[in-house]
Amino acid sequence: MTDNNNTDETTAVAKLLSDQRIGMLATRDEDGDLVSRPMAHQDVDFDGSLWFFAERGSRKVAHIRRDPRVLVAYSSTGTWVSLRGRATVVDDQSEIHALWNSAAEAWLPEGPDSPEAVLIRVDAESAEYWDTPGSKVATAVAFLKSKVRGERPDIGEHGKVELKG
Repeated sequence: MTDNNNTDETTAVAKLLSDQRIGMLATRDEDGDLVSRPMAHQDVDFDGSLWFFAERGSRKVAHIRRDPRVLVAYSSTGTWVSLRGRATVVDDQSEIHALWNSAAEAWLPEGPDSPEAVLIRVDAESAEYWDTPGSKVATAVAFLKSKVRGERPDIGEHGKVELKG
């Protein structure tokens, strides 16, 4: 795959994520079981990486330090995106200050200089997406037509792209 294709694919995923704010971050716990929780990614242009604030002593940070493989899944009306990648705990004050916002303060009330404040950077390796044009009604009609005709429904676009690797 050429860098140009990679850039095009990253741009396509960025477009799908543009209206998404909350993703479900899945990590593996000490027993290897998957654990998922909602996380708000920071409002930066998607270039293949997502950024999240976290508390240094949180379970998710411990999970990532033990096993950096993660999955972040997003869902909105008609669009679903699943990103597989590797997470890194970033303890960089300049980066924390650059990304700081009032939403982060809700979880880290001591502010960006809190000793508990760290960032999680997820470098996406691949993305899978489903995008349905139109409304929920249009999707329901497509399902109904497929049932009557005995065919698979045409509910939009599905794809899988490699972002890094």
